[in-house]
Amino acid sequence: MSQTTERTFAIIKPDAVAAGCTGRILARIEQEGFRIRAMRQTHLSKREAEGFYAVHRERPFFDSLTDFMSSGPCVVLALEAPDAIRKWRDLMGATDPARAAEGTLRKEFGSSIERNATHGSDAPETAAFELAYFFRGMEL
Repeated sequence: MSQTTERTFAIIKPDAVAAGCTGRILARIEQEGFRIRAMRQTHLSKREAEGFYAVHRERPFFDSLTDFMSSGPCVVLALEAPDAIRKWRDLMGATDPARAAEGTLRKEFGSSIERNATHGSDAPETAAFELAYFFRGMEL
């Protein structure tokens, strides 16, 4: 298990923002040892959501996902920690909140596979793309 400091990308999704969970999720992020390198609230347009999730364009859930992600404000973050990608994915929990482990963000704040409160990069290449999609270099 590497202890290399790395950056990952995270989103507090529109469902969690609308439910007033942003502060509690941010507190958990800091409690778990992440450093927030950049953060802002944004409201994605449908086109921006489609660009961000372009890798899923051919999937049956693409339209529903991009409709949801453009339905209200979300919070985008650049997080830094040793093994940040793995650590963030562990803290988020399984995509389906019903299958997520106790103590994970999706178990606590998510309600369905789509409305699961958070998003996170799954690999270094994905993190690089997602960070660059939302943050200019000097913001990091």
